[in-house]
Amino acid sequence: MADLFSSEFVDAISRLRIKAKNIPRGGRHAEQTSIQMGSGMEFRDFRPYTAGDDFRRIDWNLYSRSGMLFLRLFEEVRDLPVYILLDCSDSMYFENPPRADAGRQMAASLAAAALNQHDRPGIYPFGEQLLQPLRSITSSRALPGALNYLEELPPSGETNLPGALRQFSSMRHRSGLMVVISDFFHPGGFEEVAESLRSLRHRLLMVQISRASDAEPEVSGEVELLDCESGVGVQTTITPRVLQRYRQRYQAFQQEILDFVNHRQAGYLMLDSDRDVLAQLSEIFINGIFTARG
Repeated sequence: MADLFSSEFVDAISRLRIKAKNIPRGGRHAEQTSIQMGSGMEFRDFRPYTAGDDFRRIDWNLYSRSGMLFLRLFEEVRDLPVYILLDCSDSMYFENPPRADAGRQMAASLAAAALNQHDRPGIYPFGEQLLQPLRSITSSRALPGALNYLEELPPSGETNLPGALRQFSSMRHRSGLMVVISDFFHPGGFEEVAESLRSLRHRLLMVQISRASDAEPEVSGEVELLDCESGVGVQTTITPRVLQRYRQRYQAFQQEILDFVNHRQAGYLMLDSDRDVLAQLSEIFINGIFTARG
């Protein structure tokens, strides 16, 4: 576990928290206010008694002073399910350092942040399909086991994010926050990925694992381009014109992602796999808190 998760790294993520906004009914932060009233532990307000209300919730001290019946209302506190879908396809392990390292460190950071907020994260790795997940981590004492689980995740075949999302949706989880960690490169194009993401009933945070060479590849001349998942190779000549067309296509791909994020009102982060993840976390978690909007 020392390679990915040093003691310095574990100590740093143990202080992180997630603050989610506009989480739908069925999932709430246990430490944040809720629009629902219930029989939780935190007092919120009074309201006049009406026929049929529970007598146990009447404030008899207030009645003795005013002669009127009022109910004590409390915040209903519920944990927020956090579902972390982690891309472990072959291409995520291909480069040096592999994108999978940054992805697994980000998954660990978000899982720790959720646990620090008394929420319940689960980790759902995928390649060609969903792997055996680590479901509903319930306490910070379980974090070392989750880090071992992440450390041992193997390359898992060709990328099939739409298929993994369909498998996940069939499990009928409680509404919560879904985090998808991936480079979002898919053989069928991003639109196929977007179509699968549109059907999700969860709030969405997309974490894109990238590196500078994605936008500006350092390659020229006669080369063989090899698909690192299928193994298919193509002989081609990289000219300045070819590079310019590639840059335009990559920019269009990035714009597709950002347009989807804005339309879906999802959260979005870009993580550079060539940079230290802890340094980037300090930029993402302001004062140790990340606000997941959506």
